[in-house]
Amino acid sequence: MAKDYYDILGVSKNATKDEVKKAYKKLAKKHHPDVSKDSGSTEKFKEINEAASILGDDEKRSQYDQFGDADAFKRASGSGGFNASDFGFDFGGSSSFDFGDVFDRFFSGGFGGFGGRRRGPSRGADLRYDMEITLEEAGSGVEKHITIPRLERCTKCDGTGAESGSDIVECPDCNGSGAVRRTSRTPFGMFATTTTCRKCRGEGKTIKNECKVCDGTGVVKKSRKIEIKVPAGAEDGTNLLVRGEGEAGVKGAETGDLYVILHVKEHDMFEREGDDINVKADVPFTIAALGGEIDVPTLEGKAKLKIPAGTQSNTIFRLRGKGIPYLHGEGVGDENVEVIISVPKKMSGKQKELLKQFEKESKKKGVLKKVFG
Repeated sequence: MAKDYYDILGVSKNATKDEVKKAYKKLAKKHHPDVSKDSGSTEKFKEINEAASILGDDEKRSQYDQFGDADAFKRASGSGGFNASDFGFDFGGSSSFDFGDVFDRFFSGGFGGFGGRRRGPSRGADLRYDMEITLEEAGSGVEKHITIPRLERCTKCDGTGAESGSDIVECPDCNGSGAVRRTSRTPFGMFATTTTCRKCRGEGKTIKNECKVCDGTGVVKKSRKIEIKVPAGAEDGTNLLVRGEGEAGVKGAETGDLYVILHVKEHDMFEREGDDINVKADVPFTIAALGGEIDVPTLEGKAKLKIPAGTQSNTIFRLRGKGIPYLHGEGVGDENVEVIISVPKKMSGKQKELLKQFEKESKKKGVLKKVFG
């Protein structure tokens, strides 16, 4: 199961930043390895800090909420695992430091994100597209074209953000390292932090003259038409991953992916149950009594169904292989046809007379007595 940062901190999805901070301080003090005697305190402490570092940052929290779990968020943001040592936690003699101050440093840039280490350009964001399909399309599979707005690599500068290659230079503030180390004195000793260089944002490079088309971002807004192949057997909620069709990464970084979420529309005739489909069919009472054939609807058109003499209402017949193809593996589901005996609302005089004769003959043979007791 993927981590849920809200569950880890014990806060609701609507929690304010102050509520997140309060929950973090309480849990961090409880589970700090210098305080807790539990064997798993170190991992728990790392987990708490990881959750706080995401939920306390508006941008990261918004992206996390979009994907719903930690694994998808990390794939989207390009973040790896959380390392507490990146934040100056050596778990030695530091149990008395102010956790509120640590929290503030998380989100004021004091720790520079994950470790303040030199970072490359950010991977492009993953995109989500919700697509509605019919039950027939889910059964047979279909190719659809969608148009999505997204950020694409600037062709003028090839995603570098610079007017020319010579305009990309080493950052003078961090000398190309992407990070700046600061040491501050506290009542508990020297506290060293490594922060991301604000001038180059951890990239180690700056641009003298920005590209005039993309204003130095390396990306431009465009709309793209993409072909989506919906597999036969697709279900409501099926998630199709299209690699490389998300937004372009900043300054030549990896492109994100596109997630297409399928929603199967409710059918006015069929009801899906796994790989089977259910349908109701009217049967004239004469065919139900004497036997015969009726036409029933399927996802592929009409099919013949034999009705044995004496069939009762609500009897269910199965049409093998007329359901939904298996999404995983070979095979096709069935169609279950529930017959409903149809009684005419209006009859001619001759029809009524014939039914009266039928009733009289049935009474002689005791048929009606057996039926109605």
